[in-house]
Amino acid sequence: MLLHRYSFQREKIYQIVRESKEHPTAEMVFASLKPELPKLSLGTVYRNLHQMAQDGRLQELPGPTVRFDCNTKPHAHFTCEACGKVSDVEIPYDAGLDFLAGAGGCQVTSHALMFYGVCPQCAGKQEKKA
Repeated sequence: MLLHRYSFQREKIYQIVRESKEHPTAEMVFASLKPELPKLSLGTVYRNLHQMAQDGRLQELPGPTVRFDCNTKPHAHFTCEACGKVSDVEIPYDAGLDFLAGAGGCQVTSHALMFYGVCPQCAGKQEKKA
């Protein structure tokens, strides 16, 4: 991990991601901090989030909207296609997946597992409409 000079803004950005269970976007982090840090720019939030992901302090979740996770250990995620919420999925997650992918001679360095569907809250709303 590359060491950077201490930055109050960077630590506040990290704190928002660490305390969130929503896997926030840069825009969500920005909106949370703007009342407390009125001089904060969205660009600063983006730069710091991406830098922390490159340094291994955060995990960047690719998708139509990039989200961030402070849990950097390998784990799966679920994205609700109705509300957009991203949550952790508790499944056994070991090197077996890397082994299977590498069986064809590929050298796997990492992987990401994302499930898509409808979360229980949205599924309940859909059932009430029917």
